[in-house]
Amino acid sequence: MNRVEREAAVRRIMDGATPRVPPDLYADAVRRGTRVLRRRRLTRRLIWLALWAAGVALLVWALTARPWVEPPSQTTPPLTDW
Repeated sequence: MNRVEREAAVRRIMDGATPRVPPDLYADAVRRGTRVLRRRRLTRRLIWLALWAAGVALLVWALTARPWVEPPSQTTPPLTDW
């Protein structure tokens, strides 16, 4: 099928009658769209909740472990000036 034949086929399809749309299609689309939006909103809230919980856990860990403080020495330093 060459380009001219393809263009003619497309023109025949475009010039034809518009297809009938089922009457309940709009209601189904609205219902599904609402469901998708609800799921996205729930997913977004769960992600924010998980990030918040991770931040709180990091803060609690940092306040209890205090990783910025040098750990105490395990051995005593040698006595040299006796």
